[in-house]
Amino acid sequence: MKKFLVIALFAFTMTLLGQEAGEHGSAEAAEPSIVWVWVNFVILAGGLGYLAVKHLPKVFADRSSEIQKNITEAQQVKRDAEARAAQMEARLKALGADIETFRKQAATEMQQEGERIRQETVAQIKKVEQQAALEIESAGKAATRELRKYSAELALKLAEERVRARLDASSESALVERFVKELGSAGSKN
Repeated sequence: MKKFLVIALFAFTMTLLGQEAGEHGSAEAAEPSIVWVWVNFVILAGGLGYLAVKHLPKVFADRSSEIQKNITEAQQVKRDAEARAAQMEARLKALGADIETFRKQAATEMQQEGERIRQETVAQIKKVEQQAALEIESAGKAATRELRKYSAELALKLAEERVRARLDASSESALVERFVKELGSAGSKN
């Protein structure tokens, strides 16, 4: 780059010298100034060409490699995004199947729980029926006992009333005599 600047400065200086010579008015001096302009142009164009040939391929290669790198990275990002999208789609598809599995499992569990509750209810009903039967039986026995006791008491009262009604003072002594006679006759038989 420094060489180019030196050459360009030299060419510029020569151009200025050529213009100064052209200003002095000589016809011979004007011709060299056109030559110097062309020489200056050729040097400038050559210097620019040299610099372009020397530095532009590297710049273009660097830029091309950076673009290639960016393209590669973009392709990798695209592949990653597509893979994530495929995973998400697979999860969504699996989610539908999982939901259906959960529904079936919940329905099965509900049926099992319902059956268990029915069985427990039947067992509880049987227990209550057994307890009720025992209580009814017990109440029946108690009622029967009380009825017998009441009947016995009633029968005793009725018998007592009948006996008292039949007996009066005179019949009492006759009854005692008859009882004694029966005892005596029963004693003699033994």
